[in-house]
This record gives sequence, structure tokens and C-alpha cells, in this order.
Amino acid sequence: MRLDIFLRPWALLGCAGLAACGGTQPTQPAATAPATTTAVAPAGGPIKVGIALGGGAAKGFAHIGVIKMLEANGFAPAVVSGTSAGSVVGALYASGMNAFEMQEKAVALDEAKIRDLQLSSGGLVLGQKLEDYVNEQVRRKPLEQMAKPFVVVATRLEDGERTVFARGNTGQAVRASSSVPGVFQPVSIGKYHFVDGGIVSPVPVDAARQLGADIVIAVDISNKARGQTPGNMLGALNQSIAIMGQKLGEAELARADVVIRPKVLDIGPADFSQRASAIVEGEKAALAVMPQIRERIAQLQAERARAAQQTQQKVLEAEHKACLDNRSRLQRLAGMAGMGKGCPAPATR
Repeated sequence: MRLDIFLRPWALLGCAGLAACGGTQPTQPAATAPATTTAVAPAGGPIKVGIALGGGAAKGFAHIGVIKMLEANGFAPAVVSGTSAGSVVGALYASGMNAFEMQEKAVALDEAKIRDLQLSSGGLVLGQKLEDYVNEQVRRKPLEQMAKPFVVVATRLEDGERTVFARGNTGQAVRASSSVPGVFQPVSIGKYHFVDGGIVSPVPVDAARQLGADIVIAVDISNKARGQTPGNMLGALNQSIAIMGQKLGEAELARADVVIRPKVLDIGPADFSQRASAIVEGEKAALAVMPQIRERIAQLQAERARAAQQTQQKVLEAEHKACLDNRSRLQRLAGMAGMGKGCPAPATR
């Protein structure tokens, strides 16, 4: 079997939807502790929905179907985070494309635009064409200029540190996040090298929360070890990454408000011929959790309303106390005698 045919689908593992960006290099924000609870958003204003798109190679087309159904039901995500294949779709979406436009891009993709094989000890796919294609699709906008707030998660090769790219070259960040070890060459950014974000954050829930999402919807398309031996080297690499990130992924997924799991486990990591099926599975999985999303939003709205009532009650009580403290002795006597204007007690709720 020729080498280019064997590796061709892996050069496409991110091509479900990509984000572009300018010439500056991505930067790594200061590390923050993982979120453990959903903070009550301030009263007033819309609830900000965030979506965390996980890695999963060719399974990533399912993200398009999920976003399509969220938009159709009035829950279009306001902020986006992505890992590996999820960073590809997330970049396109954050650049301003809707789900139907992303689907058209996925179907019309010419693989020659993103395939660049190069023999190297670091990997067989260079990834430069992938970076260039992403930047072309998003009109060379850097991460910080996307239509929606967007971050990309990658793994720092030198020490395994989770790195969140929030500024700089969008295509380069996506390329770094999608660089499967042993298949793609590590991406050099500054003095470090970066590889697939799925190793440390298979579904970047915490990154979406850190963008200010009130509710985080996580889309999990990662491989699960099911007692089967992968049939080839690429399958073994993909499953190895899934196993490495499985425990971390479980902990992070627990911090999401809603988890969507499209039924795409039987789609091979390099089987791009099933992109249409993956999109449909994403649609079906998203529709199945719509009641759960509505319930969570209603719950958060109720929490906001209670918080607003409690705040208003405290304001009224403080005003009543100030009124009482500021009254003169004569006014107090007049008030006790039923004469003069008193300080109305705040209504209890």
C-alpha cells in the first residue's frame, strides 16, 4: 500500500471546520484552577451558552450536526473551545460560519489542499497545509478577532502542560491541537513544541467555562477502549491517546452542564467517507438532550431570579435601617405616637 494513501485520511483529521488567524503566534494565558461549580450569573442579560468540542479525528464531523441542532432550537453557543478535531470545527464556527456553511465546506473539501507528507522522525505529516487552509477559511483572522470568543487546547510536549491558546495565529493553534503524536510533526511555537490537546483535555469544558460561559455543553466523540485490538498502527495511536486522556476527560466532563455523545464510536479515526453519517449522528444526539438543556437553562434563570430578589431585599433592609438611624429624637417620639412620617418596613418575600 502506498504511504500517501495510508496516511491521507490522517492529514484530514482536522478538516471538519477550521479557524484562521493572522501572523502573530498564539500565547498561553496563565493557568487557572479547574471550575468545580457553575457560578450563578448576574441577574439580567441573556444566559451565555458555551460549547466544548472534543477530539476524535474523523468523528469530528459530528460536531457540525450538534451545532446545527443547537442553532435550530435557539441555543446557539456564544463561546467556543476546541481540542484537536474539535478545534477545527470550532475555528470555523467561531469565525462566523453557521452549521450549514460548515457542512458545505466539509463536503466540498479538496484533500490536496491540506495534505503534506514529509518523512521525519517527528511525524509523517507536516501539517503546514492544514494551518494554511484554516487561515484561508477564516480570512486570516487571529484568535482574538473571531466573531465568537474561541480558544484552542494543545499539549506542551516538553512537560505535558495543558496550554490554552487565546491569541495569535488561529491556523497554527489548530494545527498544534490536531498534531497526533507519531502522525503529525510537533508544532514549534516560541521555545516550546506542541501536540494533540486530547492528551490532556479530550473535551475542553474548563476552557469554555473560563471564557465566561454560564452553561457549558460538552460534545464527547472520543474513542473508548472496548476490549478490541486496533487493526493498524494509526488505530493503535488513536486508541492510545484516548486511553491516556480518559481519566482526565471523565473528571472534566463531570464539570459540564450537559454532555452530548453522538453514536460515532464505530466510525474509524481515518474514515472520512462517513462524514455525512457523523453529521447526522451529531444532530440526533443533540436533539435527544434538548429537554435537558432547557431544564438546565430554566434552573439557572430561577437561580438568577432568586439572587436578584435576595439582593433587592438586602437593599430595602439597608434603606430602612438608614432611615431609622437618621431620624431625630423628636421624629422618633412622633412616630411612636402615630404622628409624622415613619420608616416603612421592607416587604418580606
